[in-house]
Amino acid sequence: MLGTGLVKGFVETARNFVGSYTDEARLTTVEYPEERIPLKEATRQFPFLVFDGTDPHAGLRCVACQICEKECPPQCIYIEKSKDKKPDYVGKPQFYPARFDIDVSVCMSCQICVEVCPFEAIKMDTEFELSNTDRFGGLLLDKAELAKSNEHYQKIHPTEAKEVDDRLAAEKAKAEAKARADAEAKAKAAAEAKAKAATLASGPGGTTGAV
Repeated sequence: MLGTGLVKGFVETARNFVGSYTDEARLTTVEYPEERIPLKEATRQFPFLVFDGTDPHAGLRCVACQICEKECPPQCIYIEKSKDKKPDYVGKPQFYPARFDIDVSVCMSCQICVEVCPFEAIKMDTEFELSNTDRFGGLLLDKAELAKSNEHYQKIHPTEAKEVDDRLAAEKAKAEAKARADAEAKAKAAAEAKAKAATLASGPGGTTGAV
């Protein structure tokens, strides 16, 4: 029948129009900022630095290797390496960033810094309300502003954070087991050397041998 397709189109349009007011699943208008839609786990905005424990300095995972600084396409990361070292999560002395700045006015949220970091030290945050009246200094975040706890990471990216935590825990356990094995091997070698020295000292010609 001539015009059937046109009529069907009008009916579909009318159905969608009425449904936009009556179907609860389609009432998408949110009274922001009083109401907020929960962010998806894959949401990413700008990078932050992860630290373990409660001390942002002592627990900071970053070792100032500067790989992220070199790989950053817009060159918005600036790092100064420390002169001294502090223990990392497995107890190995590592350098740390004396200064770590990110200019989020330049950052393009590409996540390359996250992908190249070998220490799981930098991740993408979900915070997007960063507007302020200072377009330069106000958007240049320093180490203190960038450092956020592992609990924050677990809250915004729970699946990814669990995988990272499990991997780091396994690496730490492996390192501790190796350290114990090395310590036991050294203690055994020392004991054997001591026993050998005692045997030589008490044998023929030794200072404690029979006269």
